[in-house]
Amino acid sequence: MKEVAEFYREQDGVIDVHYIKRTHRQKDFHAVKEGELPVRLARNTGKVTYVLYWVLEHEEAHARVSRLGIEKFYKRWNRCLITMPKIILGETVV
Repeated sequence: MKEVAEFYREQDGVIDVHYIKRTHRQKDFHAVKEGELPVRLARNTGKVTYVLYWVLEHEEAHARVSRLGIEKFYKRWNRCLITMPKIILGETVV
């Protein structure tokens, strides 16, 4: 993921890139309301959840850089992905 993030950072139109590895979960909504600490994921289930957080200059950068990433890294991703990744696109609201 470090190599992929570095590749994306080098592309025109990419402002910032973060890959986030899921390490915790909330116990439940009541725990959140009470300000309890999240629960660390301790059990190794053989799968890891990563989230790609990009800041891009415009939509065209997303289309171009996504394509470049697929062309360069698809074979490696395909070996470790169980399902199609979720992609959420949006814009800054604050």
